[in-house]
Amino acid sequence: MQLEVNQAGFPVVEGIDIMRYKPGVIGKPPKARFARTSTTTVMATEFPPIQWTIPGYVPEGFNVLAGRQKLGKTWLAIDWSIAVACGGTAMGTVPVEAGDVLYIDMENGPRRIQRRIQALYPDERVRPNLSHLEWVTDAPSLDNGFVDALDDWRRSVVKPRLVVIDVLQRIKPAGNANRNAYENDYSSWAPLQHWAMEQGIAVVGLHHTKKGGADDPLEALSGSNGLAAVADTTLVLDRTSNGITLYVRGRDVDEKESALAFDAGFWTLQGDAAEVRRTDERSIILEALAGSATPMSPTELADITGMAGPNVRQMLSRMARAGEVKKVGYGRYTRDA
Repeated sequence: MQLEVNQAGFPVVEGIDIMRYKPGVIGKPPKARFARTSTTTVMATEFPPIQWTIPGYVPEGFNVLAGRQKLGKTWLAIDWSIAVACGGTAMGTVPVEAGDVLYIDMENGPRRIQRRIQALYPDERVRPNLSHLEWVTDAPSLDNGFVDALDDWRRSVVKPRLVVIDVLQRIKPAGNANRNAYENDYSSWAPLQHWAMEQGIAVVGLHHTKKGGADDPLEALSGSNGLAAVADTTLVLDRTSNGITLYVRGRDVDEKESALAFDAGFWTLQGDAAEVRRTDERSIILEALAGSATPMSPTELADITGMAGPNVRQMLSRMARAGEVKKVGYGRYTRDA
């Protein structure tokens, strides 16, 4: 109940304990209020499904694709862009829905863009229709009209589905000296994340990783943790002695690490990285056993293959159970299963 107050702001209703009265509060609405929603309402609400641009990898929202220099991030982003523009398959295996794509490439001019497309499709007669893939080679910074320009593109096309920014550093605004690096990064990218989620469009920003990497892939992103914190999804492209992998973690995507292969500009998804590694290790062990005239021990196989001894022992046990190798005597194996 709203109380009646006098000109001085005091309540005029008898019986009010004036000792508890706070001047300027009674009779005046609060300056700010939370828009509250009960759990019952939340659970009864039907939300539209998550819109996937690259199913399982790139959902709607702000996505960061990070990796070391010259590892092929641009080629991977082009792979996704062409797949969406044509309604084809991404990474050779992932079917995608067709739509309009804007590729903002501020590191390569039109000539280099043309060379990349020609490298992928040297024969113009079999080149797909790429009219729904548009390119931009110059753009304002994020605090100088970038989001407005994005929205202008969105309204100008029929089915906006993907925006690629190559690279994010080129549109990053100058930091505020009164903020730390985390605060600057988070506040810089928040408007882009908000626009992407509000419009239901996937924005993929290319970024570099630190030299030396990190135990946690998200910690490997160059700069502060602010970028990874604001991003809806983070993908990290990496190459190790086990091959090339694409790690993904996000708010709407299941965490996973996939094995990829790269050849002449084309990326191919090979499957779960751990399973692909196991398959490769099996092949290496089988090849080593085939080249030996006598059964071999796990230690001998580890020395020949360069694999870790515990990994060899575990793999030999799995392979023996699967009938791929045969255990002979005490701790020795042969390929003749």
